Amino acid sequence: MYVAEGGLGLEGELVGAGTMAVLRSGTRARVEARAPARIALVGGAPLDGERHLWWNFVSSSRERIERAKADWKNGRFAAVPGETEFIPLPPRRP
Repeated sequence: MYVAEGGLGLEGELVGAGTMAVLRSGTRARVEARAPARIALVGGAPLDGERHLWWNFVSSSRERIERAKADWKNGRFAAVPGETEFIPLPPRRP
């Protein structure tokens, strides 16, 4: 359950905007909107394996992330709608 705006009470705990709460399979939980809120409920079968994350890229393959990084750096992605400037890749982590 991703809280995009506002906040929720989840079993008595506050879940604020920009937070994802992950519930175990089969969990029954009490969720309360404490003010106007926008949330996204995401569910389904477990993923079929490990996922890798680097900046804005997510893949089941580390090699695919490396290709995406090179494609972004070299301008091979379509422009992001509404954006007027190019956002460079962040520096490598130590």
